[in-house]
Amino acid sequence: MTIKIVTMSFDDKLLEIAAYTLPALITGGVAFVMMQKFYMSEESKRKYELLRKNQKQALPIRLQAYERVVLLLERINPTQLLLRVAPTGSSKDDYATLLTHQIQTEFEHNLTQQIYLTAASWDIILKAKNSTIQLIRKNALREDVADANKLREAIMIELTEIEAPSSIAISYLKEELKRVF
Repeated sequence: MTIKIVTMSFDDKLLEIAAYTLPALITGGVAFVMMQKFYMSEESKRKYELLRKNQKQALPIRLQAYERVVLLLERINPTQLLLRVAPTGSSKDDYATLLTHQIQTEFEHNLTQQIYLTAASWDIILKAKNSTIQLIRKNALREDVADANKLREAIMIELTEIEAPSSIAISYLKEELKRVF
């Protein structure tokens, strides 16, 4: 009996190693990609559930912020403001300053609500506040307005011709809430 010794060349050994290694690398690569996709999918699901849970908790807070802002807009509505804040004297400038101060105080009291509103909503609220102040100041500068009572009349007359800025802002907020829900 003769034993035949088979000698393999270096190229044959390299080819044999490649034959075992290449399928293992391909299988490992496919498994890695699949695990990575699975992990990303699970992470996405966890983020979605967390976001949904946070939104469920934040919704009542956001609604309360919208309510408070609507109350702010109602309180700075010139018609409501003129009925609520009576002149303390006869000076139209003093009365205009008092009205402006009331608006600013109401606004500052509700300043933190902006974190729960959209940027567009808060911008509308700022414009309503500034337009109301401008309406008061413009009428206070009129020559035909002699005193605080005439200022009240002039503002009320102008409001019969134009819509109050706060009413426009409230309409915008209502429409925005309809889009959200």
